Amino acid sequence: MAFAIKAEIRDLNAKTLTFAAAKTMYGGKAIAEGDAIFLFASENEGGQGLIARGVVTSVQAVARKTGVARQTPRVSIVVQRTAIAKRPLGRRELRSLTDWNDGQPGTELNFKLYRQATNKIVGLSDEASAYLSRFF
Repeated sequence: MAFAIKAEIRDLNAKTLTFAAAKTMYGGKAIAEGDAIFLFASENEGGQGLIARGVVTSVQAVARKTGVARQTPRVSIVVQRTAIAKRPLGRRELRSLTDWNDGQPGTELNFKLYRQATNKIVGLSDEASAYLSRFF
């Protein structure tokens, strides 16, 4: 299974990126060392969407806070960048894909990454992963 992370990415040229206490949604908590991950620079922090692909080199679950009933699972990960995106893909390109039940990979990405504004790690279908691979 492949994953995607939408997060603030300050250094677009970094070969190794660290993401501390990232929220996980839509299967994102299953992320493990060796998994492929697509990196989206969050437009909420001035990013441009899909910027790179990488491999997860470290995963550490973040302990839940005591006394808080509902918590989104969080993990800290380290990613080794393996490729830079050659074409743009972000909120602007995916905005029109809103038929949540059409089964299209672009719609899956719009739903998982942009329906809610939060930064997060999400699990991807094989179709969405293959679709994203075409941007490299």
